[in-house]
Amino acid sequence: MTKPATTWSKHTPDNPLKIAVLISGGGTTLRNLLDAIEQDSLPLQVVQVISSSHKAKGMAYAEQGNIPYQVVTVQDHPEIADFSSVIFETCRQAGVELVVMGGFLKQIAVPADFENRVINIHPSLIPSFCGAGFYGIRVHTAVLEYGAKVSGCTAHFVDDHYDHGPIIAQSVVEVLTDDRPEDLAARVFEAECRLYPKTIAAIAEGRVTVSGRTVSVQPSN
Repeated sequence: MTKPATTWSKHTPDNPLKIAVLISGGGTTLRNLLDAIEQDSLPLQVVQVISSSHKAKGMAYAEQGNIPYQVVTVQDHPEIADFSSVIFETCRQAGVELVVMGGFLKQIAVPADFENRVINIHPSLIPSFCGAGFYGIRVHTAVLEYGAKVSGCTAHFVDDHYDHGPIIAQSVVEVLTDDRPEDLAARVFEAECRLYPKTIAAIAEGRVTVSGRTVSVQPSN
């Protein structure tokens, strides 16, 4: 039996989509998202931050924004099922409607009630340079070593496999002949800072529909 398409109700700044942001480190994606919500009046509200590390500096942004935060580590919950259960139960209790990965480096198992309600942004054009082991500077090093002419970033829904869920949107970044991995990483991150808030806002505005692996995004008015 074909599953029905996943759709979202329309939200406004007065009735924002409640999101949780999952982090593992510096929280630059969280900071960028909070800035975009404030500056562009996006119909989003971060109601929960979850970190996979007690040392994650990004929790400071949650403190500054008076956002509840919690640390859930694989050391305390070594089984993926248990680790994931704690994360999603925290999200349920906070009334989270969409889970946003922001540099979250741990694998999770997505429960049925959050299917197509967890998103991530990956610093390459999936399906290239993705999967287990492809994160951070490793991605950009691999792109340059392969001799690719373009790279970029991909916003996608998350399933139980690394970088495998349905693709929502992509942004292309040119690879320059004298690029170092750090140079390419900086330009790709600039693209991420533009693409991710726009993608999340499109979901909040009810402009995204998922049917199988096909994602349709309607233009904004």
